[in-house]
Amino acid sequence: MKIAIYSRVVENEQMELLQLFFDTLYSHNITVTIWQAFYQQIQHTIQWQQQPTTYNNASELNEHYEAMVSLGGDGTLLDTVTLVQNKDIAIMGINFGRLGFLASIGKDEIVAAIQALINHTYVTDERTLLHVDSDIPIFGSVPYGLNEFAIHKQDVSPMIKIHTYLNGEFLNTYWADGLIIATPTGSTGYSLSCNGPIVFPDSGSFVITPVAPHNLNLRPIIVPDNTVISFEVEGRTEQYICALDARREIVPLKAQIAIKKEDFGIKLIRLNENNFLQTLRNKLLWGFDKRN
Repeated sequence: MKIAIYSRVVENEQMELLQLFFDTLYSHNITVTIWQAFYQQIQHTIQWQQQPTTYNNASELNEHYEAMVSLGGDGTLLDTVTLVQNKDIAIMGINFGRLGFLASIGKDEIVAAIQALINHTYVTDERTLLHVDSDIPIFGSVPYGLNEFAIHKQDVSPMIKIHTYLNGEFLNTYWADGLIIATPTGSTGYSLSCNGPIVFPDSGSFVITPVAPHNLNLRPIIVPDNTVISFEVEGRTEQYICALDARREIVPLKAQIAIKKEDFGIKLIRLNENNFLQTLRNKLLWGFDKRN
């Protein structure tokens, strides 16, 4: 079995867990390849039972890999989406970070997670991606995201006007600091922090959520994910910000941008006992009374 490993950084106090992770992999004769920048950080800290190979970009990965394992938080896992691309490689997120809606496997489940990989007893959830079309080149060769696309004013500029269309038909003009288009997966991210609704990952929808709207009667709206959402932006500056998950671009005001569902999706690995409802209850503390 071959797996790829990706991480940005692991704190010093977590090195013992990281050593356990690699020891468990090697004890089961799993072949690993590690993101080179991460390997350079840990190469002199981890005791290697065998020397791993490394990779630098998405082109070095193929369908022969059983899984991509992300060690970190949700931001780290979002990076792996740009590496897996349209390859049939499932992503397992082990939460070395904080909240972890996407990286839902806890550090105390490392051994169980590896056993699940070996025995193929894990569950994969299909997640949709959104795709950005534009008349100018933005986001390079990876114009898609798992969580959300956002339009946002620049830091010191006044609010912007975002004329929004669904399949070419006018929806609304948002006088706001910005606008978020979230996938169901992204509904628990930036959109949620702006009072957007939580939707189930398989709901087949996009969530449109304004950021600090001037019109207080504006509310988030859910639309089918077969909708093409396009924009015309007005403002007092010549540029605005487009963000796609953790990536951002400065875009000229007259750019033509549209959002649609990507032609392919990704697979997120979870352990059998973990599901979306349990994640909501655990991460948002639903059903917990702090007074007790």
